[in-house]
Amino acid sequence: MPNVTKPCLQFTVLAECGVSRARTGVMKLSHYDVETPVFMPVGTQGTMKGLLPQQLEQLDCQIILGNTYHLGMRPGAELLEKAGGLHKFMGWKRALLTDSGGFQMVSLLQLARITEEGVKFQSPFGAGECMLTPEESIKIQNAIGADIIMQLDDVVHSTLTGSRVVESVDRTSRWLDRCIAAHKRPHDQALFPIVQGTINAELRLRSTHMHMQKNTLGIALGGLSGGEAKDIFWKMVLLSTEILPRDKPRYVMGVGFAVDIIICCALGADMFDCVFPTRTARFGCALVRQGQINLRLNKYKFDFSPIDPSCGCTTCKRYTKAFLFNIVTVETVACHLLSVHNIYFQMSLMRSIRESIKKKEFPKFVKEYMNDVYPEKDYPTWIVESLKAVNIKLNE
Repeated sequence: MPNVTKPCLQFTVLAECGVSRARTGVMKLSHYDVETPVFMPVGTQGTMKGLLPQQLEQLDCQIILGNTYHLGMRPGAELLEKAGGLHKFMGWKRALLTDSGGFQMVSLLQLARITEEGVKFQSPFGAGECMLTPEESIKIQNAIGADIIMQLDDVVHSTLTGSRVVESVDRTSRWLDRCIAAHKRPHDQALFPIVQGTINAELRLRSTHMHMQKNTLGIALGGLSGGEAKDIFWKMVLLSTEILPRDKPRYVMGVGFAVDIIICCALGADMFDCVFPTRTARFGCALVRQGQINLRLNKYKFDFSPIDPSCGCTTCKRYTKAFLFNIVTVETVACHLLSVHNIYFQMSLMRSIRESIKKKEFPKFVKEYMNDVYPEKDYPTWIVESLKAVNIKLNE
C-alpha cells in the first residue's frame, strides 16, 4: 500500500444553516481540533495582554494569532527555532495561526517601502532596516511553527482606488507563488492565500479566482475592516464566499465586533480575528450583548452589580462594576479582569453561533441577537440588506 500522508488541515462541515450560508465544522490541525465558526484572539508577540495561556484554555480558546513581523523582530526566528517553535516557547498546547507581516504595510506605512522584492521596514526597535520578502515571511513562520500560516500579501488601505489596487492584487498573486515555493513545512503547517482588491468587486473576484487555482487548504479574505463603509464591506465578503469551495475554511481577517461576526457567519465565513476584545479591555470597556459599557463613567461608581448577571466568567462572578470603576486604566489587574470577561464573551458568542447552526435555529438566533442590540428595531440598513441577501429577513 502507498504511504498516503494526511493533509495538515482537514476541514469537515458538520452542519449547515439551510436558510443562510452559515455552517459549522471542525478543522483538524497539527496541534488541536478547532470548531468553526471560530474567533481567534490576537497575541501579537506570543502573549495575550493580560492573560496567561492556561487561562485562555480555561476560557475555551481553541486557536490564537501571532504576528510574524513582530515575532520576527523580537524574539526573532533563530531563537524561536531553537526553542522548538512558539508553542513550546509560550507554553501553548492548542492551535496557532500567524499572519504574514503584510498588514504592517498599512499600519506601519511611514516605516515601510514596498517593491516587487518585498517590504523594507525601518526597524521600530533601532536605526536599522529589515527586508521582509515572501521567502523571509515564510521562513519566520516556519520557525514559529504555527498550525496555519499566511502568505505575504501586498496590502493597501481598504478605501484606496486606482492603479495601486490593481498592482496589489497582481503582486499578491505573484508573492503567493513565491510563498508556496519557499514553504518548507507543508506537512504540518497549512498555508493560506489572502484575497485582495479593496472594495473593487471586479478585482476582488479576480483575486479570489487566482487564489482558488492554487488548491490551498483554506483561504483568507484580506484588505477589509479598514474603514470602508459597512454596506460595501459585507458585499465584498459575499462576493468571495459565494464562489469559494465548500470544503475549505474561509477566514475574514480583522473582524471582531459581535454584529460583524454574526453577519459574516451568515454570509458563509468560518474564521475571524481582532485585537478588539483585549484592546478595549485596556481602555476600561467590557463587552455585553448590547455592545460595550465604559466602566470609567461615573454612573458605575456605586453600581454593585456585575458587568453581566448572566455571564459565567470569573470576573462577573466575583467583582462589581463599582470595584472595576475604581481600578480601570489605573491598575494592571483591571486589564486582566476585563480581558477575561471580554474573551469569555467572544468564546460564548461563537459557541452560541455553532449550536444554533447545529440545531437549525441560526436565523432565530440572529433575529434575537439583533433585537437585543437594537430593541427599537432601528436596524442599520447594511444589516438588514446583508441578512436579506442570505434569506434572513429581520422585519418579518
